[in-house]
Amino acid sequence: MSGRGRLRIYVGAAPGVGKTYAMLSEACRRVERGTDAVIAFVEDHGRPRTAELVRGLEQVARRRLSHQGRILTEMDVDAVLERRPAVALVDELAHTNAPGSRNAKRWQDVEELLQAGVDVVSTVNIQHLESLGDVVESITGVRPRETLPDEVVRRADQIELVDMSPEALRRRMAHGNIYAPDKVDAALSNYFRPGNLTALRELALLWTADRVDEYLQRYRSEHRIRSPWRARERIVVGLTGGPEGRTLIRRAARMAAKGSGSEILAVYVARSDGLTSASPKELAVQRTLVEDLGGTYHHVIGDEVPTALLEFARGVNATQIVLGSSRRKSWQYVFGPGVGMTVARESGPDLDVHIVTHDEVAKGRGLPVARGARLGRSRIIAGWLTGVVGPMLLSVVLARLDPGPGLTNDVLLFLCLTVLAALLGGLLPALASASVGSLLLNYFFTPPTGTWTISDPSNLVAIVVFFAVALSVASVVDLAARRTGQAARLRAESGILSFLAGSVLRGETSLEALLERVRETFGMDSVALLERESDVDPWTCAGSVGPLPLLRPEDADVDVPVGDHAALALSGRVLPAEDRRVLAAFAAQAVVVLDRQRLVDEAARARELDEGNRIRTALLAAVSHDLRTPIAGIKASVTSLRAEDVAWSEEDEAELLAGIEQGADRLHQLVGNLLDMSRLHTGTVTPLIREVDLDEVVPMALGGVPERSVVLDIPEALPMVAVDPGLLERSVANIVENAVKHGPEGTAVLVAASALGRRVELRVVDRGPGVPEADRDRIFEPFQRHGDAPRGAGVGLGLAVARGFAEAMGGTLAAEDTPGGGLTMVLTLRAVERPTTAPARVDPSAVDLSAGAGP
Repeated sequence: MSGRGRLRIYVGAAPGVGKTYAMLSEACRRVERGTDAVIAFVEDHGRPRTAELVRGLEQVARRRLSHQGRILTEMDVDAVLERRPAVALVDELAHTNAPGSRNAKRWQDVEELLQAGVDVVSTVNIQHLESLGDVVESITGVRPRETLPDEVVRRADQIELVDMSPEALRRRMAHGNIYAPDKVDAALSNYFRPGNLTALRELALLWTADRVDEYLQRYRSEHRIRSPWRARERIVVGLTGGPEGRTLIRRAARMAAKGSGSEILAVYVARSDGLTSASPKELAVQRTLVEDLGGTYHHVIGDEVPTALLEFARGVNATQIVLGSSRRKSWQYVFGPGVGMTVARESGPDLDVHIVTHDEVAKGRGLPVARGARLGRSRIIAGWLTGVVGPMLLSVVLARLDPGPGLTNDVLLFLCLTVLAALLGGLLPALASASVGSLLLNYFFTPPTGTWTISDPSNLVAIVVFFAVALSVASVVDLAARRTGQAARLRAESGILSFLAGSVLRGETSLEALLERVRETFGMDSVALLERESDVDPWTCAGSVGPLPLLRPEDADVDVPVGDHAALALSGRVLPAEDRRVLAAFAAQAVVVLDRQRLVDEAARARELDEGNRIRTALLAAVSHDLRTPIAGIKASVTSLRAEDVAWSEEDEAELLAGIEQGADRLHQLVGNLLDMSRLHTGTVTPLIREVDLDEVVPMALGGVPERSVVLDIPEALPMVAVDPGLLERSVANIVENAVKHGPEGTAVLVAASALGRRVELRVVDRGPGVPEADRDRIFEPFQRHGDAPRGAGVGLGLAVARGFAEAMGGTLAAEDTPGGGLTMVLTLRAVERPTTAPARVDPSAVDLSAGAGP
C-alpha cells in the first residue's frame, strides 16, 4: 500500500442522528464488494442495531490502559498498522485518548493511519469543531470538552452530513434508541430541547454548505468558468461612499433574508489614480453596518468602476447586484449614462441588477473627475492656463494688429488654442477654452465690436460652428490621448507577457531573476515566493529579492495565491486591479520556475529510464504472450486439421475452424490497437467529422461482444453528434469490450446516451470490481492493465486508443464510479447545434392544417 490514505467523515448535528450506523453500513457495503474493511475503534453505546452491524465486521483488538485504578481501552494504532487493511473505521474523531497513549487525540492516531496509506472512515459532531465552541456554548449552555481543529475536517477527501429533524431525533431518544432509559428525561429537557437541536442542525447545514461552496469555487477556478452558477444567492452591493450606501445595505439585507444561505458582499471601487470623492468616515460606518448584518466588505481598485464592479461580481459567483439611483443632476448625464445604467447594460442574463431609490437621488454629486486629471498636476494647470488665459492673450495680440487677419483666421487661431488645451489638460480645459474663445470672438472681433450683439447672421453661424468644432475636436483629441495611454499600457503588458512566454520556452530564467523582474516592473520594495506543505503548516520562503523579505502573505501589501499552498507576496504599495492580471502571470511562472529548479535534472533521468523500461517490457509482453498465444492456438488447430492419421468429425472440424477464426480475430484486434496507438503518437490521425446519429454507429460497435451482454438505451430524440463515424465505432467497441471483460458473468453492460446542453454523453456502465480513483488516469495510458482479466487478455491499449480517438474528435473520455459498485465510462461528444431562425411570414390560407407542429 502506497501514498496517503483517503479520509471520509460523517458529520452530525448531535449524538444519535445515525453517524456511526451510516459508517458501519458503508463498511458492510464495501465488504460485500470485496474491500478489506475492519473496525479499528467503534462504540455501539448499547444500541442493538449498531451492535448487530459491529458483529458482522472484523474488529482489531484494542489497547488496554490502566488509569486511576480503572482499565480503559483505546484504539491500538500499531495493531491496525500491522493488520494493514484497505479501510479502517474509527468512531468519534474528536475523542481525547487516555493518559499513556501515544497521541493525545484520536485524530492524531487517524493521521498516522492516513500517512501509512490506510483509508479511514470516521465520525464527528458539529459541536466538536474548535471554531464553533463559543457558538455551541451560547446555544446549549454546555462548553464542548473534546474538540479538534477545523482544518482536520476540512482536509477530508469526502464529508457527508447525516441529517435528522429535531422531532425525529427526540422520538428516537424517547424510544430508548440513544441513551439508557434512566437518562432519557434529563437529556430531553436539557441538551436535546427542540430549540437546541434546531440551532445545531442549522449550524451543521451551514458549515457543510460552506465546504460545498469551497469545492464549487475551486472547481470553477480550475475549469475557468466565469459565468455565475446560481447555486446560492450572493448579493453584491455597490458603494460610492455617499450617504445612500446605508440604504442600499439594508435593502440588500432584506433581500438576503428572503432566501436561506444568502450572502451580502459590499464593495467599494476606488480609482487607481487615487482621485475619489468618497468620505472615509462614511465608508467606515457602512463597513461596520454590513458586517453587523452578517455580510463582508471589500475594497477593490479599478479605472472603470462598472468594469471593476462586474469583474468582482463574476469572480465571487454573485447572482444579484444592488446599486443606488444616481445622485447626478439631469444636466450631468451629458458626461455619460452613469454606473448603474452601464452595469445593467453589461451585466448579461446571469446577473440581476437592482436600482434602489433613496433620499439623495438627483441632489448632485459635483462634476465628474476628468480623465485628464491622471496627466499630472503640472499638465492640468498648463491646460487650464492655455484654455482660459491663452484666448485672452491672443485677443490682446490680435487687437493690436491693424489691419487684423480677419474673422476666419481669428477663429482658426482660437481653435488651435482649444486643441492645445485638450492635449495638455484634457477635455475640461478644452471646453473652457471653447467657451472663452466664443465670447472673445463675439466681443472683440465680430461687428459691431465692443458689444455682445451680432449684426450679421453669418458671423453668428461662424461663432456657433467654431464652438461646435472646438468641442468636437477637443473630445477627439482627449479620446486619442486616453487611447494612446491605454495602448502604451497594453504594449508594456504585452512585452512583459512576451518575456514570460520566452522564458518558459527557453527555460532560462532563474527564480531570483524572475522575482527581481517583478520588483522592477511594479516598483515594489521586496518580493518573495512563499510555500507550505498544507493549510496547517507554517509558510516558508522559497526565494526573495529586496530588503526585509516577507514571511507571511498577511504581511504583504499585495499577495497573489498560486494553487493551494503557494503565494507571491509583495511589499511597497497597493497595486491597481489591472496590474494584478499581469502579476498573476508572474506568480504562476515563479512556481513553475521553482518546480523546474528542483525537479528538472532528476525527473528527466528518471522519466527517460522509466519510459524506456516500460515500453520495452510492454512490447516484450505483447510479443511473447499476447501475440504468441493466438498464433499458437491457430497453429495447433491447423496442424490437427492437416493430420492424415486422424479422421475428424464435422463437429470437431467446425470447432477447430472456430478456434482458428477466434485466434485470427484476436490477432486482428491486437495488431489494430498497436497500429492505432502508433498513429496517435505520431499525430497522423485525421478525423473526418460529419453529423451522425448515435443509434447508427453504436450498434455496429457491438459486434465483438457476445449477444445479450449489452443493453442499449439510446433515445430517438437525441441530437446528432459531430464525429468521425469510424473513430467513434472503434472507441465505443474498445470501451464496451473492456466493460464486458471486467463485468461479472450474467450481468449485462448498460450503454446509455443523454443530451446535456451542447454535448451528448454516452455512458458505458458495468458492475465489475471498479477502479480506485487514484488509478483512473493510469488505465488510459498505453500498455496499462488494471487488475486481473481472467476472461480475456490484451496489451493494455484499448482504453488508451479510445481516449485518443475521442480527443481527436473534440470529445473526452473519463471514468466514474458506478453507484452500487463498478465503473462507468463517460464518452462526451459535441452535439450538432441547429440554427434558430425566425419563422417566415406566410399567408394563413396557404398553411397546411393537416401537418403536425414542428419541434
